[in-house]
Amino acid sequence: MTNYGSAIREGFSYLLNNYKEVFTIGQGLWSPWYVGNTMTDLDKEFGKDRVIDTPVSELATTGAALGAALCGKRPIVIHPRVDFGLLAVDQIVNQAAKWAHMFGGDIPLPLVVRMIVNRGGEQGAQHSQSLHSWFAHIPGLRVVIPSTPTDARDLLIAASLGNNPVVYMDDRWLYDLEEDLPPIQVNSLDDECPKIVKPGSDLTIVGCGFTTRLSINAADQLSKLGIESEIIDLRVINPLKCETIIESVSKTGRLVVVDGDWENCGIAGEVIAQVTTKIELGKLKANPARITLPSAPAPTSKVLEEIYYISDKAIVDRVIDMMK
Repeated sequence: MTNYGSAIREGFSYLLNNYKEVFTIGQGLWSPWYVGNTMTDLDKEFGKDRVIDTPVSELATTGAALGAALCGKRPIVIHPRVDFGLLAVDQIVNQAAKWAHMFGGDIPLPLVVRMIVNRGGEQGAQHSQSLHSWFAHIPGLRVVIPSTPTDARDLLIAASLGNNPVVYMDDRWLYDLEEDLPPIQVNSLDDECPKIVKPGSDLTIVGCGFTTRLSINAADQLSKLGIESEIIDLRVINPLKCETIIESVSKTGRLVVVDGDWENCGIAGEVIAQVTTKIELGKLKANPARITLPSAPAPTSKVLEEIYYISDKAIVDRVIDMMK
């Protein structure tokens, strides 16, 4: 069994071992704890010229990687919190995302920007954000959110071996999740799309990242009540391919989208919009529902965190209410 954090390390190890043009750069990469167990001793194995620990310089680090990508390298920038990546938004949004468009697709830009969702533990408003919907809004950026150890490894590899800028987001709340990893199979990120991770007939629940895990836990509880939920993991939210979700909702007639970010202009609303504009509305047995964070920055108090973040119970309660 391999946990989610170790699976990410396997992805890095595979890339660094097989592709000399791959290197990593960012804060805390030589630390035994700063990025969890996802890069442990990679600097010792592959050298500090390919696993580059930098000062606190997000904009410069990302800009240097962007320039390296334009020169034929395949850099992976690591921001240990999504919040830190905001300091590099100009390089990511104004530069990397626009390059292919401005030059007619003739110049590849194989840049991966890994941002870690690092919430809980009373870290508060400036260290707990996800903001995946922000980045998914930008044409030219691929946005990947793995929820399983296998996807954490394989989507990292696919992102790095493509020729487009990718925002790859992993969630530290998933790092202890374990599964038996299959052999590495290198796929094109173009072919990746939402997957059904649990079949069901009564309703469709859609999640991404950690909320997929919450949705599976909730589905197990609902099954004991005679409610069978079909769980779909988004995996890639830009481009967002909703065909699997539309087929599922056409079958079940009910849709709940669980998103660990805010409701306003979020990915939950986008999924619901795409489904309801493409499905025959007569197939819906209930209004679609979205479960998101409250419209407020993350609290620092542990007691308030327990109320603020989505729980299995919140999903179960919403589904029971919908089924009525």
